[in-house]
Amino acid sequence: MEVFWRTIAQYNEGTWIAQVIITVMGILLTILLYQKPTMLVKRLMKGYMVFLNSWIAIVYYMIYCGERSYNYILAIFWGVIALIWLWDLFTNYTPFERYHKYDKLTYVLYAMPFLYPLLSWARGMEFPMMTTSVMPCSVAVFTIGLLLAFSRKVNLLVILFLCHWALIAFSKVYVYKIPEDLLLASATVPAIYLFFKNYFDQNLHKETKPSAKYTNWILIALCVAIGIFLSVTIFHEVVA
Repeated sequence: MEVFWRTIAQYNEGTWIAQVIITVMGILLTILLYQKPTMLVKRLMKGYMVFLNSWIAIVYYMIYCGERSYNYILAIFWGVIALIWLWDLFTNYTPFERYHKYDKLTYVLYAMPFLYPLLSWARGMEFPMMTTSVMPCSVAVFTIGLLLAFSRKVNLLVILFLCHWALIAFSKVYVYKIPEDLLLASATVPAIYLFFKNYFDQNLHKETKPSAKYTNWILIALCVAIGIFLSVTIFHEVVA
């Protein structure tokens, strides 16, 4: 745990100006994507996602988190997500078409990267040894919110990787004492269901095994199980 928080402090000290610039860029591109969703803006957003995930892989994990065990594996994990976005940039698989059905949840997800440092501060931590808006879990929850807002057609590979990462956050709550990661873990419960429900709803005309009806129930059961596990984790943190 000491190594974990020391590397975070070193990362924040060395990159805080870059983190501010990266955050502002993300805000501006998101606003443009909502107001002027031209092909150029969409490509710029995908290019930004390539850069953002590459930053986490190279700068965060390979440079500043070199002391951590298995940092290279986590760097590869985020590097793969960057490559998926790069592939999407050239193939235009994700068209970034607005979908208003989940706007309220989307806005909550957008706010979470800024809640990370606020929660760190609220529990007595100070800069630079605190979570920030340009860290793996913050990037993951922002990406989930972005794709949920434009979820008519999304790259499910990105979703699977991010949901997997969010479930890993459960262990970090205990091992590294980061209750902030419960934000990301909480976001996966509705996100898993909504993304895959949209996917199966769009493919109802196709035969699937199991059928779309039973798949929907399987998704509900999965989310309920994750929700119960999350509730137990939160209860344990409150009691502790």
